Order: sequence, then C-alpha cells, then structure tokens
Amino acid sequence: MNTRAYFDWNATAPLKAEARTAMISVMSNLGNPSSIHTEGRAAKAIIDTARMQLAEAFGASNSDIIFTSGATEAATLALNSKNIKCSKVEHPCISSHCENSLAVDANGKILISDLDISSIQSANSETGILQDIPAGIYLSDFVQSFCKISIAFEWTGAMRGILSAHKIGGPKGVGALVVRSGTEVSDMFGGGGQEMGRRSGTENVIGIAGFGAAVSAANRDLENGVWEEVSNLRDLLEEGIEASASDTIFIGRDVDRLPNTSCISIPGWSGETAVMQLDLAGFAISSGSACSSGSVSRSEVLNSLGYDDVTAGSAIRVSLGPYNTEEEVLNFVDVWSNLYKKFKAKAA
Repeated sequence: MNTRAYFDWNATAPLKAEARTAMISVMSNLGNPSSIHTEGRAAKAIIDTARMQLAEAFGASNSDIIFTSGATEAATLALNSKNIKCSKVEHPCISSHCENSLAVDANGKILISDLDISSIQSANSETGILQDIPAGIYLSDFVQSFCKISIAFEWTGAMRGILSAHKIGGPKGVGALVVRSGTEVSDMFGGGGQEMGRRSGTENVIGIAGFGAAVSAANRDLENGVWEEVSNLRDLLEEGIEASASDTIFIGRDVDRLPNTSCISIPGWSGETAVMQLDLAGFAISSGSACSSGSVSRSEVLNSLGYDDVTAGSAIRVSLGPYNTEEEVLNFVDVWSNLYKKFKAKAA
C-alpha cells in the first residue's frame, strides 16, 4: 500500500486532536453568543475562553483579539480603505490592498521607511525567511510564525497583527485580527456589532472553539521544543539533497528562517513538474504559497529576491511539521534524488 507523507504544513496543518475534541464538544450548544439567555451566555463563554487562549499564547490582551473568518478577512479589516505600503513578498491578502513599493534586499529583508503606513510579514510562507518587526509598524502578518517560533505581540511593537487557525492545527475558515489597545478598527460590514462593535456577523462558535484549543496545544508544543526537532529534520533533508545535487539552490538558507521550511530550486527542473512527480511518489509538497485556488505560477517572492524566472519557476517548497518522521524525510531524499538523476539525464 502506498503511504503518503504530508510535507505542506505551510499551506495547512493537520487538524489537532485537541481542536477536533473542542469542536465536537460544543456542537450541541444551541445559543447565539449575542443572546442574553442561558444558552446564549454559554456560547459567549466558549468564545471568551478561546479569546483568552489566543491572548495568552500570543502575548496580547483578551480585548485585543477580534475573531474573523480567516486571515484574509483580518487583513481586509485592517487595511480596507487605507493607504498602506508593503513589498511584493507579502501574501496576496496583504499585497492586494497595498501599494507594493517597499524594496526587498537579496537576503529577503524588507526595507521600511514609514512605519506607520507600512505592513511587513513576520515570516514568508514560501521561503520561511523571518523579518525583524519594527516597533510602530502599522500591520504585521504573523500567520506563518505564530506557534512555530517564540513571539509575543506586545514585544513586537506591531500595531496590528493577523492570525489563522488552520496554519497551527485549527479548523479552516477562522482567523483573528489582533490590535494594540486603543487602536481603532472600523467594522467593514455594518450589522449587529459583534466582536465589541468591530466585526459584525454572528461568530463561528464551533470554529473559534477549535482555534482556541489548537492554539493552546500548539503553544505547548513550541514550549516543549517540538519545532527544534522539526528544524533538525529540515536540516537532514537539505543535507541529503545537497549530497545528491551540488547545484541545488536553497533559498534563504543563510538567513533566519522558520524551523520547518525549505525552498529548493534546480534551475530548469520545473517546480510544477517536480510537485506532480513527487505527488505521484507519495509526497505532498508545493511550488509556492497556497494562495491561489488550484493554481501554480511563477513566484513573485523569488523574483523580488533577485532570482531570475527560470530559477523562480523551478522552486519547490517543503514545509515540515511535528508529525513528520526521519524515515519520511530519508524516503523523500531518496525519491527526490532519483528524480533529479532522471532530470539531469534528460537534460544532458
């Protein structure tokens, strides 16, 4: 039987058992969290618990957490009708709202001049490259770094931040905008004034419960050193590939990266082709950010770092997680190496 290995954690993480249990346990709750009767108060208590779980793990205050339908809505809530600058390495949920005018150096670092009108990501989903978050920055995207590295909203100095449940083992379709106390947020929709008047629409109680439980579990993993073990697996994978192919380009390898992310390019070996070949061999990887439904396209992120179209178009992303094993990594290196040999033989 073909056993598959999931190496695409930056796209979405497997649902944590704690999140599944939390969601199942609240499914029988009948109340609307805006209702004042017993059932409504019970629903509100579920949301309050999750808000506290996020606040504790992210180093924020409970009142700073605004639940949304995902990071995309959180970004839109923060950026709607604002004139904000960002770089082309940002996720499209940010860059689609911004003036893409911030430069990026060859190491993937974003160059910022006007903090109060700029947005900067904490970590890039394709390369794993980490940014230094300057105090006073208008917005920061913490989706990829949250619960993978030690980080606290309060000491980053960001005025706003976005989070996503499904990147840390929570359910899809739930996210949060985190704001520094006193920061103004304008409700985009109008309506019932939920989320303290900042995001109208009845809250997704089941999803929020799963988000909170996933955060607590993921933060516990981080504190227990799980992601250091993942980093060791990532290094093992890169060392194995490098031993098989000295012409491999490891993008971002010489700068601070997420502990799980490896962006690999063999110029001329199409990233899309490699993804399909490895998928058939039982490995789920990607050729970039999973931001466009069902699409595979050349990476503007890598172009922004100075890589040409051939190198950018040849890149694949391997993103590991706590459930991956050394055996899976070694099997991947073996399969990748055999495919690489076939590519070189065909190109000769």
